[in-house]
Amino acid sequence: MARIKLDLPDKLPFSIEIPIRISDINYGGHLGHDAILPLTHEARIGFLASMGYNEGNIEGLTYIMSDAVIVYKSQAFHGQTLTIEVGVRDFGRKSCDFVYRITNRDTGIEVARAKTGMVFFDYKEGKSVEVPPRFRARFSG
Repeated sequence: MARIKLDLPDKLPFSIEIPIRISDINYGGHLGHDAILPLTHEARIGFLASMGYNEGNIEGLTYIMSDAVIVYKSQAFHGQTLTIEVGVRDFGRKSCDFVYRITNRDTGIEVARAKTGMVFFDYKEGKSVEVPPRFRARFSG
């Protein structure tokens, strides 16, 4: 079976620290796969807020998730804290990818990498729309 690879740059522009909650732990006693996506969501909200946005208003628009990829690297446990770095790349006409590097702050070991594909959407019109030029420009260069 081919393994999924998710290459990331050495540095992503935003990071946030999030403690691992008991509800993030699975029956194996470590961070569960089902906890990763909500953790990336929390980090993405912090990233957007750092730029003056929120999920309901990115230059007057919002987005919907079109796909997600998670690549696991190591275990993490309750009581530890994760550092989640966030960036944006791979712009299409109506979409972009948010990428995440999740590291165990306490050990320095990478826990996971993730990507969420987002399509910009106008709920009033009920259709996908082009990426706001000003948002795209923030990540050009």
